[in-house]
Amino acid sequence: MEPLDLRPVETALVVVDLQKGVAAMETAPRAAQEVVRNASRLADALRGRGGLVVLVRVAFGSDGKDTLKPVLDSGAPGWTGSRPPDWAEFVPDLAGHPQDHIVTKKQWGAFYGTDLDLQLRRRGISTLLMCGIATCFGVESTARDAYERGYQQVFIEDAMSSRSAEEHQHTVTRIFPRMGRVRSTEQVLTALNAR
Repeated sequence: MEPLDLRPVETALVVVDLQKGVAAMETAPRAAQEVVRNASRLADALRGRGGLVVLVRVAFGSDGKDTLKPVLDSGAPGWTGSRPPDWAEFVPDLAGHPQDHIVTKKQWGAFYGTDLDLQLRRRGISTLLMCGIATCFGVESTARDAYERGYQQVFIEDAMSSRSAEEHQHTVTRIFPRMGRVRSTEQVLTALNAR
């Protein structure tokens, strides 16, 4: 595994769905609090070196008419019930930085129907550091779109989690290595501190 060479001003940390409603769910292989802690450390380091932090959240209208409504097999997990009023608010550890770019999406991936690609290109971003919850849903869907748009990607394994350890492990070992490099928070921080 070769060391990372990151140019912070050409790099964006894309933080997927670290919002109150998602961070309150049970996750594996690590708790959401650990994911938030690592994402926050990465965001602080990148902001301090002139990079971009992109906070992505999923949110829907109060009537729910803007949600996707696929027909699912009986017993398949899907969202049921209402969401609390603060469900889409970012976790406090990441909120409150006016220089961050905010993306609100209506599906798993953060590119479709948003200005994410436009804003990354206007800022000269070529490398995306990917983290968030859930590894195999929001992070993977966003990563697939980023791959098709030609971005370099680094997947920060210990700054993401999923509904199960098996789902997380499959994406990290089978999918992400085909689109970029998989690294730890410490490896990425080391690369950022080298600049």
